[in-house]
Amino acid sequence: MNVAGTAHIWPTLATLRPAFKGLRVVGDVHGDAHAFSAAIAGAREKRLFTIQLGDLTDRGPDSAATLRMALEMVAEQQGLFLLGNHDHKLRRALSGALVRPDPEGLGVTLDQIGAAPDADALRQGALDAIGQAPAWLRLGSWLFVHGGFHPRMLREPPPPHAGSSKPEGLVPRALFGQVTSRTRIDGYPERLHNWVHRIPSGITVYCGHETRSADGRPYVAVSAAGGRAVFLDTGAGKGGHLSWIDLPW
Repeated sequence: MNVAGTAHIWPTLATLRPAFKGLRVVGDVHGDAHAFSAAIAGAREKRLFTIQLGDLTDRGPDSAATLRMALEMVAEQQGLFLLGNHDHKLRRALSGALVRPDPEGLGVTLDQIGAAPDADALRQGALDAIGQAPAWLRLGSWLFVHGGFHPRMLREPPPPHAGSSKPEGLVPRALFGQVTSRTRIDGYPERLHNWVHRIPSGITVYCGHETRSADGRPYVAVSAAGGRAVFLDTGAGKGGHLSWIDLPW
């Protein structure tokens, strides 16, 4: 079973069910390597395939270790990570593109990778794995995406080179959700959530990208049609903690 994505053959329920008892869906990690290690280890113990929703690095204490664990997880076919906006930006920087690094985000990550004893392997591994990461993934009634949903994601597979290309088509929605042209007082883009009400009945979308929780638990929004969006970013690496949800078959 090829779930590493080297040939852009992403997992299906048919390929996962013989080897795993279900899924562990992990929210944005943002360099919280200690928590990510616990999430991966627990998934292995329970024979769960890990789907991490993107934004592995930036802001947290050890993005190098986080990236190393993610690459090992993918290589061992124990899980995958989706393409997040921070992952996409990291790959651009590692490929030599002109990217202005946030001193508290990408700048910290690049310094942590540069200081790692396996820096060259981490850089090359990130270039390869991020370039192959799916922008979204549908498994039955579950849809996994980093930033935001569009109904076409239920019918169309993600483009095979989203991680190494300029975001086009549905990829900006997948990476950034819906935004206005305005900036909030905290410096982040003003975000809209109209896409939640386009989730049809019977479909659950698991996403990250923004911390919507007010109580430390994943935030659940119900669409007008009866579908659900589960926001798993609870602030790991940004003063909060890492959250995950287990989905048995």
